[in-house]
Amino acid sequence: MGLWVTRKDLHVDRTACPWLIRRFIDPKAKFVFVDPKGEVRHGARAFDMLGAEFTHEGPKCTFEVMVTKLGLADDKALLEMGLIVRGADIPTLKRKRPEAAGLEAFINGIQATVLDDAEKLRRTHPLYEALYAYCQQKVRGHKSRDPRRPRLRIARIVKEHLAE
Repeated sequence: MGLWVTRKDLHVDRTACPWLIRRFIDPKAKFVFVDPKGEVRHGARAFDMLGAEFTHEGPKCTFEVMVTKLGLADDKALLEMGLIVRGADIPTLKRKRPEAAGLEAFINGIQATVLDDAEKLRRTHPLYEALYAYCQQKVRGHKSRDPRRPRLRIARIVKEHLAE
């Protein structure tokens, strides 16, 4: 079980990265939230904060940097998801994916109604599971309006997650 640290008052990148970590790197990862200039605990891996191991690089958001540095860049759905996360995390005029506005709206709503950062992660996890499923379909060229589309297991995943 790894320990990860990031800035408190989570927003888009800082809710997406924990999902990525728990989904692909360490399902039992623990997260600590500190002031923006807070210290990183010994042995913890920092992300999306000043001097962190993983942070924005050029135009890429932390999520995209993690996908690359953690060896997940072969997953085209994660690359597409990274573009959506970046779009929701940066100024509106630079968005490249229309889905980014919806993601930003959801995260803004969570931010406005949930004060505890750990609870924000719990509530956004199913959102990122659904976004990943959407991105998997998108990169396969699946049309979302096709009435013959296969049933997604996302409902079961969300139910199991919220039961935890």
